[in-house]
Amino acid sequence: MAEVEEKKLDNQQKIKNVFDEVSKIVVGQEYMINRLLIGLFTQGHILLEGVPGLAKTLTVNTLARVLHLDFQRIQFTPDLLPADLVGTMIYNQQKSEFEVKKGPIFSNMILADEVNRSPAKVQSALLESMQEKQVTIGQTTFKLDKPFLVMATQNPIDQEGTYPLPEAQVDRFMMKVFVDYPSREEELIIMRRMSNLSFDDQINTILSKKDIFQIRDDINRVRVSESLEKYIVELVFASRNPADYGLKEEAGYIQFGASPRASIYLNLAAKAVAFFDEREYVLPEDVKEVAMDVMNHRMILNYEAEADGIDTRYIIDKILKKVPISK
Repeated sequence: MAEVEEKKLDNQQKIKNVFDEVSKIVVGQEYMINRLLIGLFTQGHILLEGVPGLAKTLTVNTLARVLHLDFQRIQFTPDLLPADLVGTMIYNQQKSEFEVKKGPIFSNMILADEVNRSPAKVQSALLESMQEKQVTIGQTTFKLDKPFLVMATQNPIDQEGTYPLPEAQVDRFMMKVFVDYPSREEELIIMRRMSNLSFDDQINTILSKKDIFQIRDDINRVRVSESLEKYIVELVFASRNPADYGLKEEAGYIQFGASPRASIYLNLAAKAVAFFDEREYVLPEDVKEVAMDVMNHRMILNYEAEADGIDTRYIIDKILKKVPISK
């Protein structure tokens, strides 16, 4: 028992070391790194939304190096084909037979850059891999290597020539994280660091695959009380039936509430937050901390909300303030 506890404390320290190591390359963006790690340790995929130049690609690439995982960056474009993603059958003239050529999806960490720039067939191929953790090429089905994590990015300001992800497909992402601009102090450090042509980008590997699987087991053992489980369900139900919770004005803006995946991922993400904070149990604050990222892309608002300038984050904030914690 003491050995298990010692290993858990060691893993918690390693997570802190991961943040320190990534910060050697990436300035700020601790929030984004935290969400990426939550996704990795709870087998959830992450959708990043932010304007260009906010180090989304650099952060994912650096994190893959620190974790010693295979990494592939796929630039989604309008002419991309599903075979460019998952692979295809090619004819081997020497053997006079077809053989499989695997695509870039066969990696541990996938960066789907500007995922909304590719048509539905390519998006569907990616999202099928995310859901099933397998790929079919020809008549053969291949299991994807573990861990398998997809981090997709989309640009919120450039909508021309894009193919917005359908709501049902967006729901497969554990979290949708809005990446914000750096602070003045952080931008000053970024400018100085990137202006130094002799900047050393060498970093150390902190976690192995074995460590990642062990951390997943540790997070799975974090306790969630029955009252908090009920609180999570109440939050999700408040997004579906806001009027029942005294949110009559907000009810006029909501077309569809969050799906059951919201309950599942709120539970998992809250466990990860508790583990990162070196606790064996989840607090209400852990649930509230991840509620925005887990629920914001799972709610569909109507045209009236758009006309009044109301977004899902505003609704979720109202829900968090209104729904009481179950006793």
